[in-house]
Amino acid sequence: MPARKSNSKVSRRRFLKRGALAGGTAAAAVAFPQVSRAETTTLKMQTSWGPEDIFQDFARQYVERIEKMAGGRLKIDLLSVNAVVNYDQVQDACHKGALDGAHTVTAYWYGKNRAASLFGTGPVFGANAAQILAWIHFGGGKELYRELVQDILKLNLVGFFAMPMPTQPLGWFNKEITSIDDLKGLKYRTVGLATNIMQGIGMKVVAKGGSEIFEAMETGVIDAFEYNNPTADRQFNAHDLAKNYMLGSYHQAAEFVEIIFNKDRFSSLPDEHQAILEYSAEAASTANYGMAMDRYSSDLQGLIKDHDVKVSRTPPEIMQAQLASWDKVLKKFEKDPFFKKVVESQRAWSQRVAFYDITNSADYKLAYQHHFPGTIGF
Repeated sequence: MPARKSNSKVSRRRFLKRGALAGGTAAAAVAFPQVSRAETTTLKMQTSWGPEDIFQDFARQYVERIEKMAGGRLKIDLLSVNAVVNYDQVQDACHKGALDGAHTVTAYWYGKNRAASLFGTGPVFGANAAQILAWIHFGGGKELYRELVQDILKLNLVGFFAMPMPTQPLGWFNKEITSIDDLKGLKYRTVGLATNIMQGIGMKVVAKGGSEIFEAMETGVIDAFEYNNPTADRQFNAHDLAKNYMLGSYHQAAEFVEIIFNKDRFSSLPDEHQAILEYSAEAASTANYGMAMDRYSSDLQGLIKDHDVKVSRTPPEIMQAQLASWDKVLKKFEKDPFFKKVVESQRAWSQRVAFYDITNSADYKLAYQHHFPGTIGF
């Protein structure tokens, strides 16, 4: 009997010791969480933007989120336009492996397939940019984009979208535009499907990259132009070229940033790094949009107060003409089965989603005028 008692004490001591060790191990597991064992990788990415362009800042926000989420084990060597190739050559460079990735827009490769423009400068059925970005994520858009890039164009690429851009202004003119007749015959810079839309309302369209606008305007190659937003326009001194800034248009009312990677390079990365590259685009959307609201609004006031720019709302007559032009362009291009498939998908999505939004949204203009009477002149 005593021997059994002694053994019982020893067993209890052993049990407590083992328990303490197990508890210490568990505590260590909590105190020192598992860290990714993926090797550090650096990807070379070029943008289509100049080093001071706000779109380069958008790209930096994307890169910051990648590197923080990856704990320093995935780094991006971010280059600005022309570091390796021109603004409209980044897709080819990624396809061939000269670049690992690029930060650009689909309108810049519109010449390869008109459907490219549907993923950034497409028709307006009533849905805004945030709602069409939602179509990409939840309405079949990402699958259609993959089909276009990989199956139809046979490009060795994967891509993601970020930053639902606010409506792009009609642009800069030497005189205030009050009617559709004021646009007839003007040589006007734009890109993507917008070239067809603006031709349809009587303008002579010249496709130019953003970095080419200033020289083209100074030398008379163009009479008027649009780029993207008050910040980017102010940065390249658009106000030195013209003083009438027309806001509101249907030519590019739902564009996004396109982020692409060489497919082989992307597939070679650990799953966690692939996920970080994809979902950082979603995180960057929020950061990009927040920065845009701050800086676009501030720079619009700067254009008015510091540079004597006259800001006007594009007349409804012109917007109606743009919609009619869209109808004709879609009828023509929907002869292409894939183009038609994408448009029909967007149309169905917009009919449902825009109905909800328009029916439900508060009248923000009414609220603004209530609190800031006399500020808006239309």
